[in-house]
Amino acid sequence: MSSDRTEKATPKRRADARRKGQVARSSDLNGAVVLLAALGALTAFGPAIVGGLGEAMKGMLGDAARPSDVSAGGLGPLLSGAGLAIVAATAPVALACLVAGVGANLAQVGFRPSPAGLKPDPKRLNPIQGAKNLFGTNALVETVKSSGKVAIVGAIAAMALLPNLTDLAALVGIQPPALAKEIVSGVAGIAWKAGLAYLLIAAGDVIWQRRRLEKQLRMAKDEVKREQKEESLSPELRASLRRRQSEMSRGRMMAAVLGADVVVANPTHFAVALRYDGTRPAPVVVAKGQDLIALEIRRVAEANGVPVVENPPLARSLFDAVELEAEIPEHLYRAIAELLAFVYRTARRSAPIASAA
Repeated sequence: MSSDRTEKATPKRRADARRKGQVARSSDLNGAVVLLAALGALTAFGPAIVGGLGEAMKGMLGDAARPSDVSAGGLGPLLSGAGLAIVAATAPVALACLVAGVGANLAQVGFRPSPAGLKPDPKRLNPIQGAKNLFGTNALVETVKSSGKVAIVGAIAAMALLPNLTDLAALVGIQPPALAKEIVSGVAGIAWKAGLAYLLIAAGDVIWQRRRLEKQLRMAKDEVKREQKEESLSPELRASLRRRQSEMSRGRMMAAVLGADVVVANPTHFAVALRYDGTRPAPVVVAKGQDLIALEIRRVAEANGVPVVENPPLARSLFDAVELEAEIPEHLYRAIAELLAFVYRTARRSAPIASAA
């Protein structure tokens, strides 16, 4: 239970979590840094960007004024030239955002790729866990943060605009270049203030994400003692213990195959043994394996009269989605029911009656 997890995470626990991609990372910090980088790049390269885009527009309008040249060469060169000019003009801003985004990520978690974090996890499709994430504490904090960001940006914009309404009214009638300069200056000031406020919110989010991760990684005292005991053993002895534990676990799993109702198999790669005795609402996976273990499950089942049914898609779905001693998910109820009905009909025995509980 979570109340029993009172101890701080050990270095091994932290390393294991990191390998699985479980790190404290704030998306708000990335967003704030990228926003400030974009503003800085626009401030530094704004005139050059405007000039480059202006030259591209002049070139396009000049070509449009000579329809015969455009029709002779086609629209391809015209569009490609305009596209290259736009890319060249905006490249400094895009590059600044890219560097800022990568730098913010590296500053938070370092450069340690985690392939395990990219593997698909069927548990993430669990609707109950999804509801907890949607209505849990983290969702409440995200809602408060989003509301706070909107409120702060709105307040900053109002504080910047309201005192200068008379000055804005005085801009009526001035030349377009001067008007554009005043508007750009005002917008840039508001954007910088909003960006710095966003950075402060992001700093608070970094603290929250780290505290949340620390809470998730907390360990029970028994877990700490067990880990310390394992760490005190020699590598050879630890390997021997893991090997023995694996052999014992495999032995228990093979013994469970004897009481299974059916083994669902992919001819050579996967095998999953199911049992349905009526004491639980749905059939339970009592054994599963891949490659050599799958062949062993099939051998034990065939030697003891347990039906083996080859159904590659169903075997793969069960192997990926269901853990040992877990009930099958609802979306597989119909397929498993049809399979068990076939097995019971073939074996000429009646299905167990589910418990009313």
